[in-house]
Amino acid sequence: MVGNSGQGVKAEEFATVADFKQIFTEDVSRLYLLSLLLTGDCDKAEECFVAGIEECTGKTRVFKEFAHSWAHRAIVQSAIRAVAPRERATLAPRKVDCRRAVENIPFLLHDEVRAILQLAPMERFVFVMSVLERYPDYDCAILLGCWRRDISIIRARAAQQLGEFLGRQDKNLTEAHREASAGDNTSGMIVDLLIAQHFAAPLQNQSLSQ
Repeated sequence: MVGNSGQGVKAEEFATVADFKQIFTEDVSRLYLLSLLLTGDCDKAEECFVAGIEECTGKTRVFKEFAHSWAHRAIVQSAIRAVAPRERATLAPRKVDCRRAVENIPFLLHDEVRAILQLAPMERFVFVMSVLERYPDYDCAILLGCWRRDISIIRARAAQQLGEFLGRQDKNLTEAHREASAGDNTSGMIVDLLIAQHFAAPLQNQSLSQ
């Protein structure tokens, strides 16, 4: 993703400050929503959004082809630093001002956004990163500081809770939760949510381990 010395690479192959400003301008709604879903707090979401812009427009040299995924990555890392979800894994989520949180979000997504915001921090981060942002389990584990095998278990637990919050009796989610509890891999689990379609992007996120 990031160039090192840049030796043998033309300057025009790197994303410029203008490129990143354009990305954050054109994709502002999705990037802010990403920040909100991760932090679970409107004020922290705004702070992480700004921090993401600052990181991307700094001195880091990023190839243009990775600029969009790098912008999302900057938001994710800012949110992890702000919330520290692993340290708060055993804490119940605090009450969120949902009215303020959803006021600038498409109406069709309101119920799903409220449901995600009800998740505990670790469940929320794993669900958003692995299902909506489509980060590989390995990358989720590295960024969140946990074991890779824990990611599928936490993701399935989050999906089960979302089904309950949304009043769904989803057999697939229940079965996935049981498999995860037994230690099976549920990385192929499909969650039928409108918000997943909203986050779908033409280019898949590249593995941070590459």
